[in-house]
Amino acid sequence: MKKLISSFLKYVFIYIVCLVNLGCLFAQGNLPKFKIDSIRQHVINSKVVDSLQMANAHYKIGELYRKGTPLTDSAYYHYYKAEKFFKSLKNNYGVAATLYGIAEIQRNQKDYIASEVNSIEAISLLEQLEQTYKVKERKSFLYNTLGIVFNELGQFEESIRYHKKSLDIKRGLKGINKSKIDNSLNNLGFVFKGIEEYGKALKYYNEILSNKNLINERPDFYALVLDNYTHTLYLSKDHRQLPNLYFKALKVTDSVNPGGYNSIIINQHLAEYYNDKKNKDSAKYYAYKAKEISEQYHNDDLLKSLLLLSEIEEGDISAKHLKEYVTLNDSLQKNERAIRNKFARIRFETQQIEQENVRIAKERLWLLIISAVLIISSFLLYLVISQRNKNKELKFIQKQQETNEEIYNLMLSQNESIEEARTLEKKRISEELHDGVLGRLFGTRLSLDSLNMSNSADAIKTREQYIEELKTIEQDIRKVSHELNTDFVSGSGFIDIIKTFLETQTDAYNLTYKLKHDDTIHWDEVSNKNKIHTYRIIQESLHNIHKHANATQVNISFNLKNNVICLKMVDNGAGFDVNKAKSGIGLKNMNSRINEINGSIEIASEKDVGTTVSIKVPIT
Repeated sequence: MKKLISSFLKYVFIYIVCLVNLGCLFAQGNLPKFKIDSIRQHVINSKVVDSLQMANAHYKIGELYRKGTPLTDSAYYHYYKAEKFFKSLKNNYGVAATLYGIAEIQRNQKDYIASEVNSIEAISLLEQLEQTYKVKERKSFLYNTLGIVFNELGQFEESIRYHKKSLDIKRGLKGINKSKIDNSLNNLGFVFKGIEEYGKALKYYNEILSNKNLINERPDFYALVLDNYTHTLYLSKDHRQLPNLYFKALKVTDSVNPGGYNSIIINQHLAEYYNDKKNKDSAKYYAYKAKEISEQYHNDDLLKSLLLLSEIEEGDISAKHLKEYVTLNDSLQKNERAIRNKFARIRFETQQIEQENVRIAKERLWLLIISAVLIISSFLLYLVISQRNKNKELKFIQKQQETNEEIYNLMLSQNESIEEARTLEKKRISEELHDGVLGRLFGTRLSLDSLNMSNSADAIKTREQYIEELKTIEQDIRKVSHELNTDFVSGSGFIDIIKTFLETQTDAYNLTYKLKHDDTIHWDEVSNKNKIHTYRIIQESLHNIHKHANATQVNISFNLKNNVICLKMVDNGAGFDVNKAKSGIGLKNMNSRINEINGSIEIASEKDVGTTVSIKVPIT
C-alpha cells in the first residue's frame, strides 16, 4: 500500500512538472493555448493515475516539444520516459511511436547512426503487430526517416529503397491524405537530384506539381517543390524557364510566410544562378538576403549562405565570409556533439533515477516488512501476556469462589453444630421432664385417685380439684416436652447466619436493626455462590453505613417476587450524592458481586434522609 501511494505521488509530481513546463512554453508563445488546456484537462479528468496514462501523457508532451518548440532535449526526455512506460506495459505500438519521435530528433541533430538504430527497432516491433492502417502508416513514416538518414550518410541506394517502401505503403492505404504521398515523392526527387539522375527527379516533381490545387491547398509546400523542380532544371543545364520559376516559388512562399524558412533556399538558388550567369550584383543581393534570413535560425542554411558569399565575393570580403563559415561550422559541430551528449546524459540520469527509485522502494519494502513483523510480534506478545493475566484472574476468581464456598460451608457447619447442641439440650430437657417430673406427677395422681375411696363430700371435692389440676399440669408438661423435642423448620440456616452477623455487627457499629424475611423463600434451593455474594453485599452495606452515613437504625427485609429474592436495606443516615459516589471502591465491589450472580442493584439516597439499597438476586 505504501509503495502504491509513493508511486501515485511520483506520477502526480511528473504531471505537475509537465504542466509547468508547458505553461512556460505557452508564456513564451511557442505552443497554442488550446493544446496546453487539453493536456491540463486530461490530467484533471484522470480518475486513476496508471502507467498507460503516464505513457500517453509523456508521449503527447514529447510530440508538442518536438513539433512546436526548439527544446529538443525536453522532447527527448519525455519520449524516453514514455518509452519506459510503454515497455513495462509491453505496448509495442506505443514503444514504436516513441522510438519514431526519438529517431526524428536524432536525425534533425545529425545523430544519424542512432536515428537509424531506433527506426529499425521501431519497424521490427511494428512487424510483430497486426498490420492495421495505423501500424502501416507508422511504418511508412519510419521508412521515410530511414530514407532521409541514408541520404545524409551518402548511402543513396539504401535511401531510395526506403523512400520507395514508404511510398508503396502510403499508396496502399485507402483514404490516406494525399499530402503524405507528396512528401515521399518530394523526398525521392531530392535524392535523385543529389545523385544527378535529373530525369527521375523531374518525374517525381512533375507528379506532385500535376495537382493544380496544390498551390491553394499547400502553398508553402508547393513553393518548396517548385524550387526543387527549378533547381533540378538548373543542374541539368535546362535554363529556359529560369529565373522565372524561382521568382514564382519565392512569390508564393513570401505570400504565405514573408521571410520564412523556405525563402532561404530559393534565395540561395537565385544567388547561385546569377553567380553562374556572372551577374554579381544580383548574386550578392540574393546571397545576402538568404544570409539575413538564415541568421534567424543559425543552422546549416546560414553555413551554406556564408560559403556561397565566400564564392561570390572577392578578396578580403570573401576571406571574411570563409572564416565565418569555418567558425560557424566548428560551432555547429560542437553544438551537435553537445546535444548528442545531452541525450546520452538524459538516458544515464533517468536510469540512475530509476535505479535510485528501485533502491528506495526496496528499502521502504523492507521497512514495511520489519514494521509489520514488529507490530505482529508486539500484538502476539500482548495476546500472550493478556491471556496469562486472564488465566491468573480466572484462577484467582476460581480460588475466591472455592474460598467463599469453604467459608460458607464452615458457617453452615458452625450453625449446624449450634443447632445440634440446641437439639441435644432440648432432647435432654424433654427426657428429664418426661421421665422425672411427669412420672412423679403420674404417681401422685394415682394416689389421689385411690383416696376416692373416702366418700365424704369435702374429701371427694378436694380430691377432684387436685386431680384436675394434676391433669392440667400433665398436659402442659407433655405439650412443652413435645415442642422441645420438635426440630426447627428446614432451611432456616442462612437466615440464622444473617441474624448472627447482624447482631454482632450492629452491636459493634452502635446500630439497631430490624430484620423481616419471607418464610416462602427456600434457601436450600439458592446456590451457595448467590448466598455468599448476598452475605458479602450486606456486609459491605453495613460497613458503608457505619463509615459514611452516621446512621442509628437499619431495616433489612427479604421478599420473594417472581422467583427473585428482593433484598432491601434502609438506613436513616446522612445520605450522599449517588452520581459522585459511583467511582467508590465499595460500590464497585458491590456492583462486581451483583454482576457475578446476574442480579441487579439500585441505590437511592437523599441527604439528611437516608439511603436505600435494593438488590434483586435470582434463586438459581
